[in-house]
Amino acid sequence: MSLSNGQSDRLTEFAALLVKWNRVHNLTAVESPADILTHHLLDSLSIVPELARIGPGRGQRILDVGAGGGLPGVPVAVALPDSHVTLIDRVQKKTAFLQQVFLELALSNVAVVHGRVEEFRAPPFDVINRAHRPPLEIRAL
Repeated sequence: MSLSNGQSDRLTEFAALLVKWNRVHNLTAVESPADILTHHLLDSLSIVPELARIGPGRGQRILDVGAGGGLPGVPVAVALPDSHVTLIDRVQKKTAFLQQVFLELALSNVAVVHGRVEEFRAPPFDVINRAHRPPLEIRAL
């Protein structure tokens, strides 16, 4: 997998936003930019080849449940611009951060939802990522 310069720039901007907002909103325990790269961005991007394999040549509808700081949803949305990624979290400060990311990075393929997944009504998704379920599990529906 390779990213364009524009995609790499967006991921760099996302990492900077994560560092900035994390100071106030405690979005992640990882704080240094170098650790964010290795522990968050690269980890998130590691699922992109599998997502591309299960949905080649078409945009997928991906739901990131408990999106928190936008991981893996934002890096996936940047790497797979033809897919639509919905980020849902019940914590308002996290969805406020995600909305800011959406605006600053101009991610037209991202939707941010504040609420509980149990109450969320939407058309079916191709892939659902549930936070706090290590190891990261990808299930094609």
